[in-house]
Amino acid sequence: MSKEDSQDTAGRLSAIVANSLDTQATTQDLARQAYQSRTQFHRLFRTVVEETPAAMRRRLLLERAAYQLAHTGMSVTDVALDANYGSLEAFTRAFRKAFRISPSRYRRMRDPHFHLPASNKVHFFALSSSTKGDMDMDLFDRFAGNDSWHTRRLLEYAGTLTEEQLDRPLPTVVELLPWRESNKTLRQLLENIVFTKEVWTAALSGTDMNINVPQSQRSPQAMLERLEKTDAELHRIFRDVRKRSAWDDTFIDALCEPAETFTFGGVFAHIMTFNAHRRLMALDALRQLGVQTEGFGDPMEYEESVAPWNQRVPIKTP
Repeated sequence: MSKEDSQDTAGRLSAIVANSLDTQATTQDLARQAYQSRTQFHRLFRTVVEETPAAMRRRLLLERAAYQLAHTGMSVTDVALDANYGSLEAFTRAFRKAFRISPSRYRRMRDPHFHLPASNKVHFFALSSSTKGDMDMDLFDRFAGNDSWHTRRLLEYAGTLTEEQLDRPLPTVVELLPWRESNKTLRQLLENIVFTKEVWTAALSGTDMNINVPQSQRSPQAMLERLEKTDAELHRIFRDVRKRSAWDDTFIDALCEPAETFTFGGVFAHIMTFNAHRRLMALDALRQLGVQTEGFGDPMEYEESVAPWNQRVPIKTP
């Protein structure tokens, strides 16, 4: 089979699976649509699409579920049933395993990127979101998305460590920041990543903030919850700035003494720059503590794993 024929076959077979999400179709039913036996269909599909029909169908249903959670008012239970799960508990387990977060927390984050890793690049694509700007990723999406995504992964890794490991002095500390902050342990590094976002969120929204974070809020799980909360507000503010093309507009940071004036674009670039430094230091610290981590914190890893737009399969949504 030539490369062109293989691509055509892959597209045709993928479409059969993608268009079956609103049915209770079995692999045998899908094979009939391809005019093949179940065995032939499964073998050919796996060869040209690089995924089994059942695995692709489960993944697309979860991607659609993620889209529904973020962009519709459907209840979590209805989303679970629409994804062909017999119970909310089963759906929650599958969703958490795929997205590393519970359905309810995913909904609160309002994360617009809902694609799961797939080497064939075939993903759920909502027709209602086909206009430019709704699904296309700009630089804000890539930088903000990667910072949040990578930080969550670091905190999840940190959650596997003991208290002693989290507070163990690091053998090497590279301090490049023009102000004093303690980065001598992994816990301190992670705390500074989250705290930076919280401070700037308060400054941008004009709200007060208690800078003395209690120790109970510095566990990996507590920091993860703090991150999700501050990200939701920070991303809302910056998305509004992007919508208004107001990156060069200024605001007054009343938390500074004396108060200072900054541009929205300057603050966003500031957060991304210094948090990238902290994240890479935390990644190195995790590896020094023996944690088997994946990747290098590269934004292209985020783009590939969470939002690879190379190929889209339009699928009808409610």
